[in-house]
Amino acid sequence: MTTAAPGHPVYRDMATTIFERMSARARDTGAINLGQGFPEGPGPREVLAAAAAAMLERSSQYPPMAGLPELRAAVAGHYARHQGLDLSPQEVIVTSGATEALAAALLALVRPGDEVLLFAPLYDAYLPLVERAGGVAKVIPLAPPGWAVQRAALEAAIGPRTRFLLLNDPLNPAGAVLRDADLALIAEFCVAHDLVAICDEVWEHMVFDGAVHRPLMGFAGMRDRTVKIGSAGKIFSVTGWKVGWMCAAPPLAALLARAHQFLTFTTPPALQWACAQALDWDADWFDRQKLGYRASRDRLAAGLADAGYIVLPSGGTWFLAVDLVASGIALDDRAFCDRLIDEAGVAAIPFSAFYPTDPVTHLVRLCFCKSDATLDAAIARLATFRQKLVS
Repeated sequence: MTTAAPGHPVYRDMATTIFERMSARARDTGAINLGQGFPEGPGPREVLAAAAAAMLERSSQYPPMAGLPELRAAVAGHYARHQGLDLSPQEVIVTSGATEALAAALLALVRPGDEVLLFAPLYDAYLPLVERAGGVAKVIPLAPPGWAVQRAALEAAIGPRTRFLLLNDPLNPAGAVLRDADLALIAEFCVAHDLVAICDEVWEHMVFDGAVHRPLMGFAGMRDRTVKIGSAGKIFSVTGWKVGWMCAAPPLAALLARAHQFLTFTTPPALQWACAQALDWDADWFDRQKLGYRASRDRLAAGLADAGYIVLPSGGTWFLAVDLVASGIALDDRAFCDRLIDEAGVAAIPFSAFYPTDPVTHLVRLCFCKSDATLDAAIARLATFRQKLVS
């Protein structure tokens, strides 16, 4: 008699995430880590001070399951000021990071056999979460360097079981910010086909060059059919805090909360109080953060260009992409990243990791949310490595 392998096949048969693998190799080898997206240092001091004060002066016991009232109100107020949304605090559910929000949304809403439209390249958590919820992923590839959404591709993917569309904007790993025309097309499509949109908008404050983030929830017909997900870790450069939230109209929010209560149930209260305080800061604070990251993007992009690399435009997030073929490098993305960390001491992420099938294999993602000294050291190593490859 044979015994079946234990575990659910979604998780039993998958490898460790590419981000953890590359970061572990960077730690083991002492390589500069431009792979996983986290800033250097502890985070902005004023954000940490707010958390420290809350830790010492406020309760450390269970907060309400849906989140502290102060944070739920702060999220609603922040989106009213910055994005023109009319959320009430009751439409905000606080989660332990955006990934938990994604899991809660999919587990709460997707029924077995429901089809979920996704755009590739996609964050690697999306596919297993959809499949574990019983959904069927329908992946729509976006083409570099523009990453535009095409009406024909949307219409080709829709079917009688399609119920949801999962959208990441700004787009990790491409660093692309969707155009208003793309968002309007997606909104029109969701309304026409009665789809619920689950919007991963964790990079909403990381848009550059005068661009303004426009939430899909604000487009015509989308207010009551959108789950908007945000992340304090990305907004305040404290990725280890794992404080996030999901926003939705009351019927959807009630379902989201029921799933959330049996995942993490709640999130550390001191961090919630700190985020509530920080979300109410003046717009100048958020603009200064954005300007700092834009300068880091420009520093890395200019250094790579001087070294002979061709860099794709990056309008948002903490990432930019290098085009290997255009840079004269005859390696695919995985071979390049493996050799780069072993021979040059720099960790990067191959774009093919963001595709379940038919991957793009000539692009490599680099993270620029690092200090000037770290970026300069990485640029020097990348320059030497390219000379070795093309000489």
